[in-house]
Amino acid sequence: MAANEIHIGDIGTIFEITLMDNLDVVDIGGATLMEIIFTKPDEAVTKVVNTAELVSDGTDGKMKYTILADTELDIVGSWKIQGRVILPTGTWSSDIDRFRVYGNL
Repeated sequence: MAANEIHIGDIGTIFEITLMDNLDVVDIGGATLMEIIFTKPDEAVTKVVNTAELVSDGTDGKMKYTILADTELDIVGSWKIQGRVILPTGTWSSDIDRFRVYGNL
């Protein structure tokens, strides 16, 4: 297993996002929808939306998605990731982050 790299076909990689409102953690325990959205680095800029799960009870604002199939991380390059939650009090999106997927030998 690579220490700091994500590779095409990896299974079990966990992506974790913390929802913040300015500098405050958003309690997402009562969320009616939690998603982690990936944008692939392909010409079509393919967007993939995955249902996320809480890391704990939600008071820490943390949600995660675990890669389940070798077909999910399928393109080398710079991917984008963003979390989105719907709560009774509003809808929040996280900052957009980037990560790189590397090829294999």
